[in-house]
Amino acid sequence: MKRSVLSRIGTLTAAAVTMAVLVPATASAAVPSVSWGPCPEDVAAPGVQCATLKVPLDYRDPGGKTIDIAVSKLASTKPAKRRGIMLTNPGGPGGPGLAMPAGLRSAGMPSSVLDAYDIIGFDPRGIGHSTPVTCDLKPEQQVSNVPPYARDAAAVAERAKYVEGIAKQCGASATAANLPYMTTANTARDMDRIREALGEEKLSYYGVSYGSYLGAVYSTLFPRQTDRVVIDSVTGPGGLDPVTSRRLAEGFEDRFPDFANWAAARHASYGLGRTPQQVTAKFYDLVAELDGGAVPGVDGAAFRMGTFGALYATSSFPVLAQQWQALDTEGTVKQAAQAQQIDPAQLLAGQLHVVCNDADWPEDVATYQRNVAKDRVKYPMFGAAGANIWACAYWPSEPIEPPVRIGDRGPSNILMVQNLRDPATPLSGAKEMRRALGDRARIVTVDEGGHGVWLSDENACGNNAVNRFLVEGKRPARDTACAADKGGLFASMTPEQRQEREKALDEVRSKPRIFRVL
Repeated sequence: MKRSVLSRIGTLTAAAVTMAVLVPATASAAVPSVSWGPCPEDVAAPGVQCATLKVPLDYRDPGGKTIDIAVSKLASTKPAKRRGIMLTNPGGPGGPGLAMPAGLRSAGMPSSVLDAYDIIGFDPRGIGHSTPVTCDLKPEQQVSNVPPYARDAAAVAERAKYVEGIAKQCGASATAANLPYMTTANTARDMDRIREALGEEKLSYYGVSYGSYLGAVYSTLFPRQTDRVVIDSVTGPGGLDPVTSRRLAEGFEDRFPDFANWAAARHASYGLGRTPQQVTAKFYDLVAELDGGAVPGVDGAAFRMGTFGALYATSSFPVLAQQWQALDTEGTVKQAAQAQQIDPAQLLAGQLHVVCNDADWPEDVATYQRNVAKDRVKYPMFGAAGANIWACAYWPSEPIEPPVRIGDRGPSNILMVQNLRDPATPLSGAKEMRRALGDRARIVTVDEGGHGVWLSDENACGNNAVNRFLVEGKRPARDTACAADKGGLFASMTPEQRQEREKALDEVRSKPRIFRVL
């Protein structure tokens, strides 16, 4: 049993666990209608309206305490072509989604999809303009929930002391009473409340990264309420759990050769190596130099983390190469300009609440030390980071219900899209999710690297598979592989439009908000 400052809230007896399993996916209660109006200033966009919906904090007590869920809508302007609503989620967990409808539009969502659906965004419970949670993170704690690379067992033990303090802060915060109820299952129930409030019999869905797991959970809890479901850059069926955390190392090594090839082809510009092998050797050389104190304030763990974050999108490669070059030749850090982002303290706190509540994390430091030792050898670039200890090992409450078991019962209406070389949600996890969903799903794999397929890649095959399914309901009869395609699906865009598209994609795939680059 975990040491818990919230044991009276989050610890369940065996009888209560049984009752939670038998409770319907959502308990009955009057669902208010939605009153649309202007959006908050930070997410306001042409044609987008916002509203607030009250939902139960604890769905086992539908008449009890409520919290707010902020919802946005980009309505179809073609009533004759409108099919229904499509809810969206940018991942994280912890990524706010209120701006996602406008972001998808700016990222190049086809007019046929915009015509077919009212695109619905929402800030998940605990996040953004919904009733927020906090862990009172100090500025120096607002870096990343993904642990740093641990060089040895002592580094794991040191990290354990740090994350134990983070967990205690979460459990002692002003929002601690809400802590146990921030789960993916409850977020899925909130989604169904949104559907009901909008007067729709079914909802379609697009979710990327962690949003893929949220879509799978909703489809499991509410199979009869799902219409067309697209999950992009797919986690394993456990969401962001200890298995998926360790898979980050696998994703790093799947994706890194793309950067090594890219940098080798531009040796004249960056001087990082004439061959991919030389670029890879440069990685380890820089790690050793930084761990030796070559650049004050930047060690090998920070360098590894910054490199990992830049592997999400090929458009980040030039900045990453410039950073490597500056570290190698000048012994300095070249800071990259970053757009204003949401409050990282709130993002990271919201992520911890969901990740730690969703899964059963090991509580024994020795377990993490053993895993780090194994993965340091198996995946030397990042293995000792993905296997390192999270604050979840010391989480101050027990789960309020068992994890949702993703299964194959329900209509065959799920389309999965997945890059072969995704650093954050590698192919192995997507394959495991595909097996769990059985005949409910088809998967389209794309011979590309990076995090995000639809609208993120310029691969026509992958993008068209999603468009065709959302608009026409046509899904491949069997799992399909898309070849590499650099034809430039968005080649007609002006430089200004492409810049706006990249900015929108940062919102859609929730990428730079999780990892601080060098």
